[in-house]
Amino acid sequence: MSTPVRRGAVRREQLFDALVRLLLAEGFAHLTLDAVAARLHCSKRTLYALAGSKEQLVRAAVVHFFRGATERVEGAVVACTDPAARVGTYLRAVATELAPASARFFDDVAGFPPAAEVYERNTRAAAARVQQLVADGVAAGAFRDVHSGFVADVVTATMVRIQQRQVAASTGLDDAEAYEHLAELLLHGLTAPPGPSDQRVDAASASRASGSSVAATTSTTPTVSSASGRLNVGNQPVWK
Repeated sequence: MSTPVRRGAVRREQLFDALVRLLLAEGFAHLTLDAVAARLHCSKRTLYALAGSKEQLVRAAVVHFFRGATERVEGAVVACTDPAARVGTYLRAVATELAPASARFFDDVAGFPPAAEVYERNTRAAAARVQQLVADGVAAGAFRDVHSGFVADVVTATMVRIQQRQVAASTGLDDAEAYEHLAELLLHGLTAPPGPSDQRVDAASASRASGSSVAATTSTTPTVSSASGRLNVGNQPVWK
């Protein structure tokens, strides 16, 4: 049987989940606490139990959103065992988490320093995670031997520009789309092309396959012995 404390924690989690969905869809700058309470079908007193003001409530909701997103993104990475695929898995999972957020939400976050600080802190943590995944991929031989610090610097700069709405302003891409493109760009730049030894092996295999094909064609070409009237296939006579 659940205790009152447990029920209260569950209700609090449900309210934050509903609040996050509302803010992601519509933003928050235009919303009053009365409007939020009406939309969540609760009292203002209930909201004040979550946070002491609208500003604190918004920040708490943004923290709640990124905490849940981080858990799900890391879950996707843990499930992926291919070092070459983990970077793409991570960035695409980030894109998936950001996809429900409207442009209005991101604009409001950018214009509200307490929420912007939360987004920026999570962005820098994500950039550090990408650096680690790149370094792991290089160590495993899945990526070219690149300067992981430089890659991380480029990725961090791009992710911060995404977070600060600069990419949206210059390209028209929303944050989720930008992360998808960043994943593609990064993976194509990191993936190691076949080395000289691999190319020699491929060439040798192709040569052997070609030689075998010619030999097979030659050995199975039928000939007719004029002396015996036999049809020969390879070295084996077949009577007509």
